[in-house]
Amino acid sequence: MGRKTFAVAALVAVTALTATACTGAAAPKRQSAAAATDPGSVDGTITVLTHRTDLVQNGTMKKYAAEFNKIYPKVTVKFEAITDYEGEVKIRMNTENYGDVLMIPNAIARKDYPSFFASLGSTAELSEKYRFTGNTDVAGKAYGLATVGNANGFVYNKAVWKKAGVTSWPTSPQEFLAGLKAVKAKTGAVPYYTNFKDQWPLTAGTAGIGSVSCDAQANDKLATSAAPWAEGGDLNVIDTLLYDTVHEKLSEKDPTTTNWETSKGLIARGEIATMQLGSWAISQMQAAAETAGKNPDDIGFMPFPAQKDGKFCAILSSDYQQAVSIHSEHKAAARAWIDWFTEKSGFAQNEGSIPTARSGALPATLKPFEDNGVTLLERSEAKSAQVNAIDNAAEIGLGKPDYRQKLVDMARGVQSGSLKDYFADLDKRWSEAEKKAAGS
Repeated sequence: MGRKTFAVAALVAVTALTATACTGAAAPKRQSAAAATDPGSVDGTITVLTHRTDLVQNGTMKKYAAEFNKIYPKVTVKFEAITDYEGEVKIRMNTENYGDVLMIPNAIARKDYPSFFASLGSTAELSEKYRFTGNTDVAGKAYGLATVGNANGFVYNKAVWKKAGVTSWPTSPQEFLAGLKAVKAKTGAVPYYTNFKDQWPLTAGTAGIGSVSCDAQANDKLATSAAPWAEGGDLNVIDTLLYDTVHEKLSEKDPTTTNWETSKGLIARGEIATMQLGSWAISQMQAAAETAGKNPDDIGFMPFPAQKDGKFCAILSSDYQQAVSIHSEHKAAARAWIDWFTEKSGFAQNEGSIPTARSGALPATLKPFEDNGVTLLERSEAKSAQVNAIDNAAEIGLGKPDYRQKLVDMARGVQSGSLKDYFADLDKRWSEAEKKAAGS
């Protein structure tokens, strides 16, 4: 599987499933999944639905299950890997047959979680132990735990940037553009790669909301903002940087020919220098470097080029959330799997991701962030439902690639219009939708 879900899950504009999907189904006897106190008493066969087809196919998940069985010997774990995870699971959730453990599909509105998933306990209590619990909170109860978290930023080839004479992270958009120009002039590499054709990488900009302002509540504040693209705001800075990069011909010549899988080898070999992606991508690029016979240590990760009070900030956001089906006949076993996978499997470290457990150490891939004092902020999702509703009504699609594809096309001159007018239009649509939402 080439990509992961990263940071924009809460902003994907899709039709929400509702509690009516369960109409007519027999109500489960227990609607909560308490943590196990005696591993030896937990038994049953559970099915875990996952989007990580790669880890099932190469046997990695089977190895995790074997380790899990050392603690829970009476539980049998089966995996069902689904390529079109969102599409297929959304349909299956109209029935009671959607596994015992599953990644919560983006199509499910948070208010409907209690109709589909068993409560894992008090959000307040779980938040002391785990990151991102607010993402699945409904009336004070949490209904899922994140598999991992990710930081926003840019994957880059350090050797290429060094050859261009840039050895320190750019602290402003202007310094970042100057660095890209140096790469173009001195190395022959493509300074920046948009991954335009595969579309989804363009949504990485949305994952950075809050990194410019150094505000963990920046995304929530969109719920009451009349002008998210106003000068100096996170979206204005993020999208202006993308526009300027393309407009000044610092990206690939023809973005319609980009290829995600190919891009891994290109950055590994130093043929391209920079891509905006979540921190999950670092390990994939390093693996591509090894495959290409290059030094994986050449692959680095830099924060968004903006500082507040002399400090970089990076927003942490969750990947898919694991939940227990409310229809599971083995809730204790399902909960045991989630707890073990979150705390003891080492999955986050193996994936180069942020551990959900607060006690977990940052992955080695993010040690430069730690060493350089980058402030890591856990993104608040307290008002994500309101933000999503406004976004849908405005028909912008913060979690979709379309509006940034138009931005790129304007920047390269294949669509007419100025950046100022485009931002004004986006603000107008957002403001109108926000006013209607506030009055409803």
